[in-house]
Amino acid sequence: MTSLGSYRRIVVKIGSALLVDRKAGLRREWLAAMVDDIAALAARGADVLVVSSGAIALGRTILGLTGKVLKLEESQAAAAVGQIALAGAWSEGLSRRGLKSGQVLVTLGDTEERRRYLNARATISTLLKLGCVPVINENDTVATSEIRYGDNDRLAARVATMMGADLLVLLSDIDGLYTAPPQRDPGARHIPVVEAITPRIEEMAAGPASELSRGGMRTKIDAGKIATSAGAAMIITLGARLNPLGAIERGEKSTFFHPAKNPVRGYKTWIAGNLEPAGRLVIDAGAETALRAGKSLLPAGVKLVSGDFERGDTVAIIGPEGREVARGLVAYDAADAVRIAGLKTSAIAEALGYEARGEMVHRDDLVMSRTGADAPAS
Repeated sequence: MTSLGSYRRIVVKIGSALLVDRKAGLRREWLAAMVDDIAALAARGADVLVVSSGAIALGRTILGLTGKVLKLEESQAAAAVGQIALAGAWSEGLSRRGLKSGQVLVTLGDTEERRRYLNARATISTLLKLGCVPVINENDTVATSEIRYGDNDRLAARVATMMGADLLVLLSDIDGLYTAPPQRDPGARHIPVVEAITPRIEEMAAGPASELSRGGMRTKIDAGKIATSAGAAMIITLGARLNPLGAIERGEKSTFFHPAKNPVRGYKTWIAGNLEPAGRLVIDAGAETALRAGKSLLPAGVKLVSGDFERGDTVAIIGPEGREVARGLVAYDAADAVRIAGLKTSAIAEALGYEARGEMVHRDDLVMSRTGADAPAS
């Protein structure tokens, strides 16, 4: 495994169970060891960004709300208390190693809306220029089930693409990807290297997870698709041991995901990383062939429109086999898209009653999804 110090910018995602014991509170010994790892990377010239869960879990402990299912307002209150304690713990730990830190709380809209995405990127970039370690978390004090990431794996991947990181490390309760969930299948085989996230790889992660975080391995593979398509490598490794980043460098078990050979860059990185497309356009085989040849999506190739979207929203483009083949910014509201789906360009004006764009999604606003050949993982 290449030394982590060879990477210029590293995003590390840390789950709640690693940082917080439900009864005892903050795992201070583990945090101190993690800070040592971060300081070692910083000393070698790497920018390190931390995506840290734990605010609700820590707030529950402080408020005595353990052992019960929390109502939404109780979770938000626990997050408000826990965020202060968590930020303080990171600040104290990093300062002991001569590092400054800054807390950044984001919501789903902060990365999905272009203007807010650019603002968040500018803030984090400035923190890095000033020598700070950004500690990033979802703002659970205001997030609800309808407007949240729901897991910090995908948030970490979004941060990695937003900040141009070349490595994303997901610290998990398992030491990498297996051919099947090892808790249920004693014959499951560990996969040390994944060349590309293919449908076969996604199927390996489809089972339910044992970890406490939302989503388990499935969300980690989703995160991998976001990060690797933008040119970042990704590592999944066991986080519970002390100095987990040092363990990677010592060659302890993990799974390494190669970055895409032809990564998405710039403006299209934001489109490709959009987590929740507002709608879906199902296309025919001819349209898929045209997209793969670098052309725009025309209404004639659209067979079905679903979702409640507006012009400029991100939509998923689904091929005839039911798999996502691309994402893009749609040029029509959902109601108009339904009216012109399947029509030739010359018939659009008559169907809508006004002159409009000939493309449903222009190629400049479109990114092909990374599927790769379904080759075996090594």
